[in-house]
Amino acid sequence: MADRDARSGEDNRPTGIPVLRWEEPPEGPALVLLDQTRLPAEEVELVCTDPAALVEAIRSLAVRGAPVLGIAGAYGVALAAVRGFEVAEAAAALQGARPTAVNLAVGVRRAQTAHQDALARTGDAGQAAAAALAAARALHREDAEASARMAAHGLALLDELLPAGGHRVLTHCNTGALVSGGEGTAFAVALAAHRSGRLRRLWVDETRPLLQGARLTAYEAARNDMAYTLLTDNAAGSLFAAGEVDAVLIGADRIAADGSVANKVGSYPLAVLARYHHVPFIVVAPVTTMDPQTPDGASIEVEQRPGYEVTEVTAPQVPVAGAGGGIPVAPLGTQAYNPAFDVTPPELVTAIVTEEGVVSPVTAEALAALCARSRQVTIS
Repeated sequence: MADRDARSGEDNRPTGIPVLRWEEPPEGPALVLLDQTRLPAEEVELVCTDPAALVEAIRSLAVRGAPVLGIAGAYGVALAAVRGFEVAEAAAALQGARPTAVNLAVGVRRAQTAHQDALARTGDAGQAAAAALAAARALHREDAEASARMAAHGLALLDELLPAGGHRVLTHCNTGALVSGGEGTAFAVALAAHRSGRLRRLWVDETRPLLQGARLTAYEAARNDMAYTLLTDNAAGSLFAAGEVDAVLIGADRIAADGSVANKVGSYPLAVLARYHHVPFIVVAPVTTMDPQTPDGASIEVEQRPGYEVTEVTAPQVPVAGAGGGIPVAPLGTQAYNPAFDVTPPELVTAIVTEEGVVSPVTAEALAALCARSRQVTIS
């Protein structure tokens, strides 16, 4: 296991990560993304000047994580409108890039609706494009604000469930600033605990096969001087058995109406382990991740990723040899089962933390009430 202790003393290094931004250089507007496939070896930016480039960035996981996908999708609609592309066509392509992540569709629809309404009202393409961009910027700002509120609610819940402090938290995949307009979802809670002196250890699942935990969560934990330890996914059970995990914190890509949670594959086994060992299993996600139109977990479309992500390994700046651009680790022709997500049923979820508050126990009725409150706040 890779290990990192928290630093003592003052360190003034900036920890903010510029995940994406809208720029308007002389040659025309563009969406600039931090290429997450190149982390942690190097920080390289991608410049998307058309919707097709953004769709490819989303599919290749250069930009990833539910909340930031919503933001990227909204900016993608704005980019299409400002650059003179067919907005409806771009919106459809963006929505289809990652089908499980509901935030992507929410962000696309929000900017597209703003564009359509402005176009119908004014008949002016320029004003309609400006409306789409304003919607994307508003979503970006709102997500940053939601991240801060989720962190506060999540830390209060941890303190309630674990009053002794010294939290040892296990997390899966990546849920920090790289997936958010702010400091993230589940990772933001752990970061708040760290800043308040209440995080003893962050256990980081490497998250196979694409290693978002090893490459990205460890990267963010190191930037924030957190005490963290990296472990292989199949080592988590031994940690639970040794009594070394006080809580599990994960994010979500879609939460169905009944409280079923789709998240990076490997989350469901953690929920089973947590239930057996009487450890709280907490999901942290914005209200935009809740999908009332999806009734239950069985109705969630789970994205199937290419098999070469399992049969090959890739790393920045390493020579490649496989069909998918990586180093083969399985015999040629090996078939691979590679779902991007699994689904955790609500009875295994201790609580869902959102910017509007905490739902526990997790029931369809409680989630519906929270969504209704959220709509009222938004309207007012």
